Amino acid sequence: MTAMDIDAALRRVSEEYLARNPRSMQVAHRAARVLPGGTTRTTTFFAPFPPVLVAGEGSEIVDADGNRRVDYLNNYTSLVLGHAHPGVLSRAMAAAGRGTAFSSPTEYEVRLAEVLVQRVASVDQVRLTNSGTEATMAAMRLARAFTGRPRVARFEGSYHGTHDYTATPGAGIPGPVGDLMVTLPFNDIPGCERAIEQAGDSLAAVIIEPVLGAGGVIATDQEFLDFLRRATVHAGALLIFDEIITFRLHAGGAQATYGIRPDLTTFGKIIGGGFPIGGFGGREDVMALLHPTRGSIQWGGTFNGNPVSAAAGIATLEALTPPVIDELNRAGEELVERLDKALGASGLPAGVTGVGSLFNLHATGEEITDSRAVGRADPGLTELLHLGLMNRGYFLAPRGMGCLSTAMTTEELDGLVNAVEDLVHNL
Repeated sequence: MTAMDIDAALRRVSEEYLARNPRSMQVAHRAARVLPGGTTRTTTFFAPFPPVLVAGEGSEIVDADGNRRVDYLNNYTSLVLGHAHPGVLSRAMAAAGRGTAFSSPTEYEVRLAEVLVQRVASVDQVRLTNSGTEATMAAMRLARAFTGRPRVARFEGSYHGTHDYTATPGAGIPGPVGDLMVTLPFNDIPGCERAIEQAGDSLAAVIIEPVLGAGGVIATDQEFLDFLRRATVHAGALLIFDEIITFRLHAGGAQATYGIRPDLTTFGKIIGGGFPIGGFGGREDVMALLHPTRGSIQWGGTFNGNPVSAAAGIATLEALTPPVIDELNRAGEELVERLDKALGASGLPAGVTGVGSLFNLHATGEEITDSRAVGRADPGLTELLHLGLMNRGYFLAPRGMGCLSTAMTTEELDGLVNAVEDLVHNL
């Protein structure tokens, strides 16, 4: 397709989207008056406006116009059991019925921490937060305090939340903050080795997603992670695994599939069962700095360890057994293979990446090995694929990211493949 063809097709699917979503458009206009850009969450926005959702059950969501869509985003991977899971809801409602927040610990937070420690071999102790952003912020502060060093390294294309130390340098972020961060090339051993050596004894930690999430669902090479573990030990720096997205891939996190023991791990999304939460944990000697009387770091939050979130998280993790995870990953890998075949047969410059129950459609014919290739995707074709699938009843991220939930049926997996085939056939 030429650029003109893509523009014409995009106009058609945009008009169809507008016609299907008049009530959402009305709410979007209201929202724009009181919320910047009509949203309180930048990642959920897309043109002309996102649908206003009113309900979710199992694998489906319903918008204000009554449109039902299979939810392949699941609140950006956090609803691994799907929407309104009965077991999760009953546990959360029971906890809420006893009180929604307290100024002292509850057994819910203790039990959730116990589950995480039992599942993740590298984690001796845990602290809970309210979000993944807070979890990575705390883990980085902890690494700086433990090593006595100021700088933290992250990777091109990574996403670790929206605090200053992980956000892309820009408006509102002071220059000196950027000086405390080191950006490393992804899956590039020689380039990474040079950067770590150059950082020298200023480097407190390296933080990495075992699978890039927002960067395009790209797996880290085993050889690269093996190198990174050796390199951080040699440099006297801590290795932090951001498992906020990847914890769904194995009962022990993606680190278990790679056979790597990081010093610290951050959690979020599924450990709250659909309620706000984050967490971090790791080696006992490192976590000891957070001890209320013997440690050197004060860390708190009004809703840290919230009993409702913790209860929902416990229920979710209890349901997410190793056999359930294995089956979800198998279904995801099969889906990626079928989607890639469908896009390949279309002749469009498009493909799919995926790991287990995570996947990402890409509007480029390039082999996707890093986020730079993702950044070269055709923005018009990306938007066309997204809106075209929305009109066909399938909800993915605007950038093409998706995930599976245990609530999905074989028919719904087949349906996405058929929708992609129909979309590309009718462009």
